[in-house]
Amino acid sequence: MTNRKTMTKDEAKKRILKLHDTIDDYRYRYHVLDDPTVSDEVYDSLTRELRGLEKRFPDLRFKNSPTERVCGKALDKFVKVTHETRMLSLADVFSFEELDAWEDRILKLLPVGTSLDYYAEVKLDGLAGSLTYDNGELVRGATRGDGRVGEDVTENLKTIHAIPLKLRGDNVPGHIVIRGEVFFKTKDFEKLNREQEKKGEPVFANPRNAAAGSIRQLDPRIAASRNLSFVGFGIGGGVNFKTSVEVHERIKEWGIPIVPYGKHCKNLDEVKEFCVQMEKKRNRIGYQIDGVVVTVNNVSLFDELGVVGKAPRGAIAYKFPAEKATTVIEDIILQVGRTGALTPVALMRPVQVAGTVVSRATLHNEDEIKRLDVRIGDTVVIQKAGDIIPDVIEVIKRLRTGKEKKFVFPKEFMGSKVVRREGEVAYYVEDKNLFAVQKERIIHFVSRKAFDIDGLGEKIVEQLMREGLIKDAADLFTLTEDDLKSLNRFADKSAMNLVKAIREAKEISLARFIFALGIRHVGEETAVLLSQNGMFDFQYPISNKNFLRNFQSLTVEQLEDVPDIGPKVARSIYDYFHDQDVVGFIERLFARGVRIKSHNIQPATNSLSGKTFVLTGTLETLTRDEAKEKIRKMGGKISSSVSKSTDYVVAGKDPGSKLDRARKLGIKIMNEKELLKTV
Repeated sequence: MTNRKTMTKDEAKKRILKLHDTIDDYRYRYHVLDDPTVSDEVYDSLTRELRGLEKRFPDLRFKNSPTERVCGKALDKFVKVTHETRMLSLADVFSFEELDAWEDRILKLLPVGTSLDYYAEVKLDGLAGSLTYDNGELVRGATRGDGRVGEDVTENLKTIHAIPLKLRGDNVPGHIVIRGEVFFKTKDFEKLNREQEKKGEPVFANPRNAAAGSIRQLDPRIAASRNLSFVGFGIGGGVNFKTSVEVHERIKEWGIPIVPYGKHCKNLDEVKEFCVQMEKKRNRIGYQIDGVVVTVNNVSLFDELGVVGKAPRGAIAYKFPAEKATTVIEDIILQVGRTGALTPVALMRPVQVAGTVVSRATLHNEDEIKRLDVRIGDTVVIQKAGDIIPDVIEVIKRLRTGKEKKFVFPKEFMGSKVVRREGEVAYYVEDKNLFAVQKERIIHFVSRKAFDIDGLGEKIVEQLMREGLIKDAADLFTLTEDDLKSLNRFADKSAMNLVKAIREAKEISLARFIFALGIRHVGEETAVLLSQNGMFDFQYPISNKNFLRNFQSLTVEQLEDVPDIGPKVARSIYDYFHDQDVVGFIERLFARGVRIKSHNIQPATNSLSGKTFVLTGTLETLTRDEAKEKIRKMGGKISSSVSKSTDYVVAGKDPGSKLDRARKLGIKIMNEKELLKTV
C-alpha cells in the first residue's frame, strides 16, 4: 500500500480551493436548482474533509469557504418572499462523542448549574418551508431559499392535504408562521416513480429531489397529483412559547401534523437512547430519514444561546452513519480467490461509512475499472450496506490534479502467468496450485457453511501451510496434537481443541460437502439443489467411488436439466469432476475418514415449490440456517439478493436495504410468525 504523504501547505491550498468549487456547485444545485447530483452523505463527507483541512491550516480558512456561509439564491420563476425571521440550517454531528462536546460547549455559555432537557425528533429528508396564517387562514407558503429569501409556492402547498387551509381550535393566534418539511412517504414516492416509468419519463433519484421538484412546478395540478406530505416542527414568528414540547403540541392542536417520532428527553443519555432506537427503525417507518434533530427544550435558553454562523447553538442534527462517503484511492492491489480469479481492490484513506471505518473497497474487474475510469489518487464516492465490503460507485473527476495513475493488470502475479479467458471479465492465474490460491481454497473448505471447523482462521491456515503440515484441505484430517504443539500460538489445550474440532467435522451433509469443494459458480443454493436431485441416486454411506461415479456419469446436458442450473454452471461442474487432481483430492478425503450423512430426498411438490425467498434482519426464534432449512424442506429456494424473481422477503429485526428493495419492487414481505405458519 502506498504510504500517505504529509500534505504540504501548497498542496492543502490547492485541495481546499478545489473542494470550495465542488461543494459550492453541489450546494447551488441542491438549494437553488433542486437538482442535486450527489447524495447528502457525499456532500457531508466532502464538507467534513474541508473542515479538517481548515483546522490543520487555519490561515487557509477563507471568508468565502462553504463552511462559513449559506449558499443559495431564490429562483426567479416564483415571487420572492422575505422570511420574518431567518430560516437557519443545523450543524451536524456524527457520533455521541461529538454530541457530548456540543452539550459541553453550550453549557459553558449558560449560568453555572443550568440543567438542560431536550426535544428530539427524526430528521426527515425533504424540502423545508414555512406557512403563514393570518386569523387562522393560510395566506402564504414559502420555500426556505437562502434562509432569508425564499419563493412563494402557496398554490402548490395548498394541494397538500396535510396542510390545513384554516387552523383548528379556539387558541389560534392572529398571526403565526409555522415551519416544517414537505416530503414523500415511501409508498407515495415509489408510486410516483412507477407512474413516471409508465409515461416514459425520468424517475426521481430520491424522495427529497421528488418533493422539491413537485413544489417548484408552475402548474399546481402537478403537485396535487403527487400526494405530498407535510409536518410542522417549529415557529418562525407571531407567537412565543416556553418549550419546544409546547411548540409541537400547539402545532398539532392547530391541525398540522408533527413528526410522528419525537420525544421529550430529560437528558442527553435519553437523547442517545432515542437515536439508537430510531437508527434501528429508519428503514421501517415509511419515509426517509437521515438522523435526529436535538433541540434545547427551554425556548428562553435556546434564544439566549443565539446563533453561530448559519446555525442556532441550541440545536444540532445527529446524523446516522452514512452509507456513502468520499475518500481518496491511495493504491490498487490484486487479491486472488480460491478459483484463481484476481480481484482488484482499492486501498483508500480510512473513512467512516455505515458506522465503521473502512480502508478497502472492491473494484470487481478490469471492465468496472474502465467503466468508472478510476485511477490511483482519485477522489471517489464509496457505498457500503451493512457488513458488505464497500463499492466504489463514482469518481469525482473535477478534483483530479493530473497526478493520478491508471491501473493496468500485470502479466504475472506471484510468479504465475495471468490470463483473461475468452468471454469472461475476470483475470486468472494459470498456476492453480499457487500458494495463495490453495490458502483461499482451504479457508473456504473450513468456513461456516462448509465443514465449519472452529479455530481454523486465515492466520492458522497460513501457518500450517508455511510449516509444511498441510498442502490442501485433505491434509487437515491427518493432523495430530503433536504436530501442533510445537507451533507458535498453540499450547496443549489449543492443539487438543483444534484436533477435536477437525475430528468432529468429518461427518457432514451432502450439500455442505459439495459446497466445501469450492466448485466455480456453485454456491450454497446450487449445492443444495445438487444434493436434493433424484438423478444422482446416491447409495449410503456415500463413498468416494459412488460419489464420483454419480457426478462423472452425467453429461453437461443432463446437469442443465437440474432446475436453476444453466449452461455455465453445468459446464463448471462437469469440468470439476473430470479433473484428475480433483478426483485424487476427493479420494483422499474419504480415505481420511470424511463421511457424508444419510438424508432422504423429498421432491418439492408442496405449495412453496419454485418459490424464492430472501431473508433479512435477525429472527427471534430461528437462526438464519434453520429458517433456510425449513423453507427448503417445503420446496422453496433461497436467494441472497432481492430481484423481480423474488417471491417473498422474510424480514426480522433490524432489516437492511433488502427490505427497501422489496418494497420498491412490490414483493410480498412476511415476518417470522407468518413464515412459521407457512412452513
